[in-house]
Amino acid sequence: MARRRSEPTWLSRVVVDAIHDEQLREHGGLPGVRDENVLESALARPQQKWHYSDRTDVPMLAAAYAFGLVKNHPYRDGDKRIGFLAMATFLGVNGYELSAADAEVVAEFLGLAEGRVSEQALADWIREHTSKRR
Repeated sequence: MARRRSEPTWLSRVVVDAIHDEQLREHGGLPGVRDENVLESALARPQQKWHYSDRTDVPMLAAAYAFGLVKNHPYRDGDKRIGFLAMATFLGVNGYELSAADAEVVAEFLGLAEGRVSEQALADWIREHTSKRR
């Protein structure tokens, strides 16, 4: 009999919007959503992967949040920031801790935005830079 996987804790739209708003207050940028449908799609991406693939893990799902938010540009500004913070928040609420130098994070997310880093490559990078909290 196959073992049932326990479902991760997902990020709600309210939480992601609140993180985005806080980043804009701290660092500036244009407020607002550029495309509601694109935002909903980005937030659904990890859940779709979870429900339709047996080969998902928390780092892969975190990469799906980042990829969807960075590549689809749902907000008017701050997509790389919210992509990173959604990824890190998702990891945190699911018991993982990210450990990477700021410069390395910046390079990875610029590469993601510019198309040099794939979603799978980001998932691999996350696996290399996370540990399960005890």
